[in-house]
Amino acid sequence: MNLIEAQDLSKVYHRGSEEIHALKGVSLSVKAGEFVSIVGPSGSGKTGLLNILGLLDDPSGGSVKVHGTDVTHLKEKQRVVLRRDTIGFVFQQFFLIPTMTARENLELPLLFSRTKPDPKKTESILEMLGLAHRGDHLPYQLSGGEMQRVAIGRALMNDPEVILADEPTGNLDSVSSEMIYNLFRELRNKGLTLIVVTHNTDLAKRADRVITIRDGILTENEQVCCPCS
Repeated sequence: MNLIEAQDLSKVYHRGSEEIHALKGVSLSVKAGEFVSIVGPSGSGKTGLLNILGLLDDPSGGSVKVHGTDVTHLKEKQRVVLRRDTIGFVFQQFFLIPTMTARENLELPLLFSRTKPDPKKTESILEMLGLAHRGDHLPYQLSGGEMQRVAIGRALMNDPEVILADEPTGNLDSVSSEMIYNLFRELRNKGLTLIVVTHNTDLAKRADRVITIRDGILTENEQVCCPCS
């Protein structure tokens, strides 16, 4: 069953009198429980596509469906609820609050949704992330890989159906990047859906499927023969 479907997406930006066509007729679908990588050169439209799939931006044309329901023209309040309940976001920058511990950063989404934290759930996520011993540490006391794992844990706190990650290893060394993708595979094996934008074609092949975007056009959509489990 498809969790997300995009049909004929286009995105046009205006810079003075100039029109920039960032996406040109992109169509794709992502099944529930699938791990999909999106690759392509800088400026190819990868991040723009992810923002539209995550309801952070509107397409200039085309549609996005979640569970078969068209969500392209939802009102902002409806979008906020759908993002909160369905989508977890991970970015290249960690966006951790520097005065809050790893544990407190993890629980931050619950503050916005006015949900009381469940200590057992928080500790369970910290343990899964390999950060059980780091819960009381501030961000400056963590490595880059550890901070990104906290950011991933934060995205998991509201039990999303899908994680959208934009260059999550862009600021990490190769060892930390490997750990992040191993974590993504673990989450995928637990049934979570992941859509990850990356410039690293080797890491991209850890996914079930690799989509290539060039000049705003979907040029390749390939199943990975033997993704690492």
